[in-house]
Amino acid sequence: MQATTIVGLLADPTRLKVVAALALGAGTIEEVAAAGGLPLKDVALAARRLARAGLVRRDGHALELLTERFGAAARAAAEAAPPPEPLSDDPAESAVLASFIRDGRLTTIPAQLTKRRVVLEHVVRVFDVGVRYPEREVNALLAVWHPDTAALRRHLVDEGLLSREAGLYWRTGGPVDVDP
Repeated sequence: MQATTIVGLLADPTRLKVVAALALGAGTIEEVAAAGGLPLKDVALAARRLARAGLVRRDGHALELLTERFGAAARAAAEAAPPPEPLSDDPAESAVLASFIRDGRLTTIPAQLTKRRVVLEHVVRVFDVGVRYPEREVNALLAVWHPDTAALRRHLVDEGLLSREAGLYWRTGGPVDVDP
């Protein structure tokens, strides 16, 4: 089954609730209905459609989610996906960023200073020039990148990319994107 077919099937909220209830341990139409707060008729129809697509095994009122089908579809979609866009116009920077950023998140903070600087200059772009941010907002913006917001914040300040005073932070360095 193709990933687009699975996505299409799960675009329906009822079918999505049925899959979620089965993934969380429901095993019958009645259990799925109770877990999802759905009418039995809607669960039965959704289960029939999911069974026809090969995602659910149905035996009377018993239901079983065929999780291996989801994994196969996800692997097929990943293999068919185009390669990611480079994160920088500079091939050397792009290679460094690709080593440390996966799915828009920083996997680790580089220990090597030159690599850390490349990553920090990329991360600091979330801060607008001329705007002062309270620490709570800085943490929220950095949490999107990495869970250790304190370390990121400290590195950004130490590298002169952010400045701080009286609990406020502002951008003081790094490249600035200019719209043509």
